[in-house]
Amino acid sequence: MTMQNISIDRRAILAWLGAGVSVPVLAACGGEEARAQQNFLITLSDAQWRQRLTAQEFRVLREAGTERPFSSPLDDESRRGTFVCAGCNNALYSSRHKFDSGTGWPSFWRAETGRAVGYSTDRLLGYSRQEVHCADCGGHLGHVFNDGPRPTGKRHCINGVAMNFRAA
Repeated sequence: MTMQNISIDRRAILAWLGAGVSVPVLAACGGEEARAQQNFLITLSDAQWRQRLTAQEFRVLREAGTERPFSSPLDDESRRGTFVCAGCNNALYSSRHKFDSGTGWPSFWRAETGRAVGYSTDRLLGYSRQEVHCADCGGHLGHVFNDGPRPTGKRHCINGVAMNFRAA
């Protein structure tokens, strides 16, 4: 195989990806499917969610998007209080469990309670990650990694736009 053939194949693949063919294929492998199979306390249509949420909140919470790092004021929030779901006001995380991970997203070493969040497997990037979502409405919050502080060793890396803050 010549270098010319490789670049043609590469161009064909990039064109295929650019055409958006990969989006449904990748979405079928993500955590969205697992969330769709669950029954949540709060269920709304996409139209109802769009009325309730800003465009950016909808993209993250309902379409499993990710905000730019260091773009959320909640990353720097240090007051005592509770971080709640921007979609349904479910209490998600306590300020007592927040830490500065240096990643640019609000990070917590555990959820507020054992029933505040749920988990699914996200394979969108071609490998498995643990996705975290609101237990009440199923909204995508972020991901959980195993590089957090004691006592859990977990880092809940959460999109700030997916939450609101209620001061104590």
